[in-house]
Amino acid sequence: MKILIFTDVHGDSEIISRLLLKVKKEKPDAIICAGDITNFGFGIKSILKRLDSVNIPLFIIPGNHETDEEIVIYGQGMKNIQSIHLKPAMFHSLYIVGCGGGGFTQQHAEFEMSEKKFADSMKKVKMKDHKYKTILVTHQPPYKTLLDLVYGDHSGSTSIRKFIQQHQPDYCITGHIHENEGKQDKIGKTIIINPGPLGKIIEI
Repeated sequence: MKILIFTDVHGDSEIISRLLLKVKKEKPDAIICAGDITNFGFGIKSILKRLDSVNIPLFIIPGNHETDEEIVIYGQGMKNIQSIHLKPAMFHSLYIVGCGGGGFTQQHAEFEMSEKKFADSMKKVKMKDHKYKTILVTHQPPYKTLLDLVYGDHSGSTSIRKFIQQHQPDYCITGHIHENEGKQDKIGKTIIINPGPLGKIIEI
């Protein structure tokens, strides 16, 4: 299965056009976005319409530039846009859970409130069928990886890191720290990727 992952396009029309060309060329089965499709919510409806137009399922969380409410409200009637903020989604052999928002604080309170639900649901899916791959989508990266460095200091979430260490999803797709776009790291068996705005194809 071919998945296109991306993050942090920040409403840049040219970058979105290049991303859509990649979708057309690569023909992924699904798309995952780790947030910040806008600059502070500006033009969110038109951006969602452009993403919806490729007619491929898109699973999305908010970043720190838009809210989940904005995605849900302005995405109404768009058949391919699905928010996964604090709620899971299943797509063929993928089980995807997401938590958007977050900034530069180490503790992510909203994530912590949902982590037991995430862990329990991931465990049930794995018990049902070990072929399922689990994907955690967060806007803020986990703490102390190659993906959360800003001027040599780590700025990620300890909450997200602890969850990954304990529950080992197969992938963590993240963004937020633009300096680390395109980088990849691991915590245990979990592959952590910041795909950047132009996106990256992963084969699962």
